[in-house]
Amino acid sequence: MAQVRFSSGERIPLEMHKVRIVQKLSLPPIEDRARHIAEAGNNTFLLRNADVFMDMLTDSGVNAMSDRQQAAMLTADDSYAGSATYTRLFDKLLDVFGMPYYLPTHQGRAAEHLLARTLVTEGSVVPMNYHFTTTKAHITLCGGRVEELYTDEGLQVTSEHPFKGNMDIGKLRALIDEVGAANIPFVRLETGTNLIGGQPHSLANLREIRAVCDEHGLLLVMDGSLLSDNLWFIKEREDSEKDKSIAQIARDIADLCDVFYFSARKITCARGGGILVRDEELYKQMRGLVPLYEGFLTYGGMSVREMEAMTIGLDELLDEDNICQGPQFIEHMVTELADRGVPVITPAGGLGCHVDARRFLDHVPQEQYPAGALAAAIYLCSGVRGMERGTMSEQREQDGTEPLAEMELVRLAMPRRVFTLSQVSYAVDRIAWLYTKRHLIGGLRWVEEPEVLRFFYGRLEPLDDWQERLVAEFRKDFGDSL
Repeated sequence: MAQVRFSSGERIPLEMHKVRIVQKLSLPPIEDRARHIAEAGNNTFLLRNADVFMDMLTDSGVNAMSDRQQAAMLTADDSYAGSATYTRLFDKLLDVFGMPYYLPTHQGRAAEHLLARTLVTEGSVVPMNYHFTTTKAHITLCGGRVEELYTDEGLQVTSEHPFKGNMDIGKLRALIDEVGAANIPFVRLETGTNLIGGQPHSLANLREIRAVCDEHGLLLVMDGSLLSDNLWFIKEREDSEKDKSIAQIARDIADLCDVFYFSARKITCARGGGILVRDEELYKQMRGLVPLYEGFLTYGGMSVREMEAMTIGLDELLDEDNICQGPQFIEHMVTELADRGVPVITPAGGLGCHVDARRFLDHVPQEQYPAGALAAAIYLCSGVRGMERGTMSEQREQDGTEPLAEMELVRLAMPRRVFTLSQVSYAVDRIAWLYTKRHLIGGLRWVEEPEVLRFFYGRLEPLDDWQERLVAEFRKDFGDSL
C-alpha cells in the first residue's frame, strides 16, 4: 500500500495488489432493505449477508486472503496429533514473537475464556486500557470485575492525540494501592482499543506499564488481535520508533508481555487464534483446558488449512505494504466524512471508521440506543452494514439498571483487501446524505433482550414510524436510484 500525490494535490491510498478473484454483490432497493432490517429486529448482526451491499460489520474472518495463503492451504497436514502444519505455525510464531509456549484456540474469545478460567477468581480486579465486550463478559462470569484506566484523551471524540489507547499510569498505580496487587490477576492492554475507535497505544506506554508490573509482581497480558494496525501507527506516529522495521516493533511489543493472545481472524486474515505464554508453569496451568474446550494441543479447534494460511499471514503481518492498507483506507473515509460535516472519531484509528452517533443523533436519548438506530438507518439508506458500539453493547446490571455507554459509535469496519475506493466513496455519499436528514431518525426499544451479549442476537423496534419517513425522503431525493 502506498500513498501517492495526484496532480490535483490530493493524496489518495494506492492499492499495492491486484484483484484476481471477485464475488458478486447485490444492492437491494430501499423498500426491500426496509423489510430486511425489520425482519432482523433492527439488529445488523441478524441481517442476511445476501441482503447486504457492503459488509462493514467487522474485519474478523472476512479479510481477503492472499494468493500465497490460498496456496499454502493445499499443503495442510490433517493429522490429529503431531501435525506438520502445527509445527510450521509454531515455528513462525516463535520467530515473530519469541515466546516459547503456544496454546492454539479457534478464535480470540476462546483465548479469553481460558485465561479467565485460569487466572480470575471471585473478587479479582483486572485493570485495562479499555474493555472488549467478550473480555468483560468472561471476567465477570468468573467473579471478577474490570477497571478501565484510559487516559483523559481516550474518550475525546475529536482530538489530535496520536495514542488515545494508552493506559493512564497514574490510575494504574492508584488502583494497585487501592485493591492490592494480590487481587489483580493480570494487567490487560488491548492493542488498538476496539470500543473507542480503534485507537492505538504507544510502545513507550507499554514500557511504562511493564515497569509498574515488574515493581508489583504482576502479569502483563496483551490482547493483540488488532496488532496489525497498532504496529503501523507506532511506526508512523512514534518518533523514537520510525527507523525500526515492523518486525522489530512486533518483537519489542512481545518482549514486554508475559502473555500475548490474539484472534488470527484479524492479524493474519485467517480463522483461528491462540495464546502465547512466556512462563512454563502458567502454560501448564492452561494446557489441560485446550483439549477440554477447544481441541487437541496441535490444532485447538482450528482447521489445519486455516493454520497454514495463518503461518503465511504472519509473514504478511510484517509487510509494510500490506498492513498499511487498512489504516490508510480508514483515514481516507474519516477525512471524507469529516469534510462533509459528519461527526467521526479523530484521529482516524484502526479497524474501521467510527461515526459518533451521540453527535449525529443528538436528539435521541441514550436510553433509546442512538448508535443502534444509526446503524439501522445507515443500512436502510445505503445497504451498508455497520456495527453498533454503544449502550446496546453494554449489559444490564443485576438490578436491571441500564448502564449508559461512555461512547455511542457506529463502527464501519474496513476488511483488508476487500473494498475499492469507489465503494468507500459510495458509503461516504450515503452517510453524508443521511446526516442532512438526521432529524428524521428516532430511537429503538427492545422486543427481545437476551441477558448476556444482547447486541449479538437481541431484537428491537422503532419507537415510531421514522423508518417509513426516511424511505419516503430517500425516494424524494434519489428517485429510482438504489
